[in-house]
Amino acid sequence: MPSPSTALQRTTPRRASTAHRVQDLLAAARRVFSEHGYQGATTALIAQAAGVSEATVFTYFAGKRELCIQVITDWYGEISAELERDVPQLPGVHAKLAHVVRAHLVTLLADGSGLCALVLSEGRAAEPELAQVIADCKRRYTAPLMHALAEGQAQGLVRQDMPLRLLRDLVYGAMEHVLWDAITTLKRPRIDTTAEQLTELIWSAIAPRDASLSALMRLRDEVTQALRHAAAP
Repeated sequence: MPSPSTALQRTTPRRASTAHRVQDLLAAARRVFSEHGYQGATTALIAQAAGVSEATVFTYFAGKRELCIQVITDWYGEISAELERDVPQLPGVHAKLAHVVRAHLVTLLADGSGLCALVLSEGRAAEPELAQVIADCKRRYTAPLMHALAEGQAQGLVRQDMPLRLLRDLVYGAMEHVLWDAITTLKRPRIDTTAEQLTELIWSAIAPRDASLSALMRLRDEVTQALRHAAAP
């Protein structure tokens, strides 16, 4: 009978190899889905991109749909983690909104329009399983900005006469139109300029109607946050 240490030496590399193979397949699937879309992608193309046989793909995944779900889930997980880390550190609602808008455009257009089209189109899929997965991903992804907007409403920095659901649709709906335009025209927008314009347009809609009071409260909020950061060890 092998000793416990020998058994560990035998299983650990195998597990590491399996995890590495799965990541290679997912990376290949992301490239293929980005280039060909869901309908044009095949497990054969994914296997070719990963440098393995098609049978190997089915060893780890049930099929193309499962691969697509995992690709989208991983993608949302990556960008959600970044927003969860960065947004709470920013001073003021306006700065948080500006960061989210720019990050959204940069992330979705980082690899061209392919992955953007995949995420947006599959997000509208009628399949209940996929629709629920993407709904859960979107809930986490939008949470940092929703928390900021809720705090802004409580502080009088964001309009209180509009429900958060409509504010969410305003922010992400406006960005989705810009992204679909980039997809259909194959023209990449000037991200910095577009992000600034979108931010100011959205802010003008969600700020309290007394613009001067809003500006003063926003300045107060940003100064308070900056002082806290400066005083932090």
